[in-house]
Amino acid sequence: MLELVAAFICLTSLLTYVNFRFIGLPPTIGVMVTALMFSLLLQGLSFIGYPGLEERVQELIGQIDFGDLLMNWMLSFLLFAGALHVNFSDVRSYRWPIGLLATVGVLIATTVIGSLAYWIFGLFGWHISFLYCLLFGALISPTDPIAVLGVLRTANASKPLKTTIVGESLFNDGTAVVVFTVLLGIVQLGETPSLSATAMLFAHEAIGGVVFGGLIGYLVYRMIKSIEQYQIEVMLTLALVIGGSAMASELHVSAPIAMVVAGLIIGNLGRNKAMNEMTRRYMDGFWELLDDMLNALLFALIGMELLLLPFSWLHLLAASVLAVAILLSRLLTVAPAIVLLRRWRTVPRGTIRILTWGGLRGGVSVALALALPLGPERDLILSITYIVVLSSILFQGLTIGKLVKHVTKDAPVEAEQAH
Repeated sequence: MLELVAAFICLTSLLTYVNFRFIGLPPTIGVMVTALMFSLLLQGLSFIGYPGLEERVQELIGQIDFGDLLMNWMLSFLLFAGALHVNFSDVRSYRWPIGLLATVGVLIATTVIGSLAYWIFGLFGWHISFLYCLLFGALISPTDPIAVLGVLRTANASKPLKTTIVGESLFNDGTAVVVFTVLLGIVQLGETPSLSATAMLFAHEAIGGVVFGGLIGYLVYRMIKSIEQYQIEVMLTLALVIGGSAMASELHVSAPIAMVVAGLIIGNLGRNKAMNEMTRRYMDGFWELLDDMLNALLFALIGMELLLLPFSWLHLLAASVLAVAILLSRLLTVAPAIVLLRRWRTVPRGTIRILTWGGLRGGVSVALALALPLGPERDLILSITYIVVLSSILFQGLTIGKLVKHVTKDAPVEAEQAH
């Protein structure tokens, strides 16, 4: 395990350097692109006379339980780090669009995408049950703003847009994981539980995650407030994420939702009432560095996954059709929430377009696909998911900045009124 960690940290660092020095793409997108190029290079070398090289790297990557690594550990760190820098008063100001998109939006997207996937898979001659199509809808529903937030900052996106995208992503990851877990439980049981049992399971995961995150977040906040030693305070937040994730798994509550709530408490109550200036500086520096490292590692792993997955032109064509269907479902979930919001407050021009195009899919979707039971359905859904995620990050991630600049260039004053 130590050799595996060493190999991937060294590789990720090299890919990050190559992107920064020679390519110049946004960091996370650039790392994924360079990893993708590295995968293609290995395939090319094995084709022209180095047959053992690709197999050796495949063996190395195959030792990583990518689903477990991301869902049980990396996602908790990433969501806590993201929530740590979110102003709770901003989230509260935009609670309605964030809440609608992160809850009702995920449920609508799961149903719409699942239904469209069932029809599209049938067109290509793949007989996948409707339940598996709903699982695909659930795993592809969560948006991943990691690759787009830096672009939005450089494009001078308005505060309402950035707050809505960050807030939605922090909570819809957790909601989608809970929906996926419920559906996966139905598949593994082989029978459909009653509506009340499903609702209880959903409530236990989601509400339990909120309550558990609030409890451990407040406990660590009180501990931080009682001392003035930045090394110990930073260490307490690290223990909060690692220990809290492990305990959430044992209690069968949502670790992602718990880490978001705990991160909001430490980032707001802790930052304002329990930390001095030195502690804030070290806390921010530590979690920003950890966030950047994990993001780079995550997107390098996504790029390298190409070596493990079976692809055909039929997969590529089906994924392209599904990518359009997913964008359509994103529009169907975003538009009603924003139209409803316009009844009570001013909304920046172009918000629907930006939120629709900015709904990138990422590592969470790949990890959930890897968590599916072994079988032909898993192989198909995993390949389709990977292509959709790849195209989403490359096409939407590299063009969202231009769209923001185009949409907001004529309305800077209007954008600020929404706050």
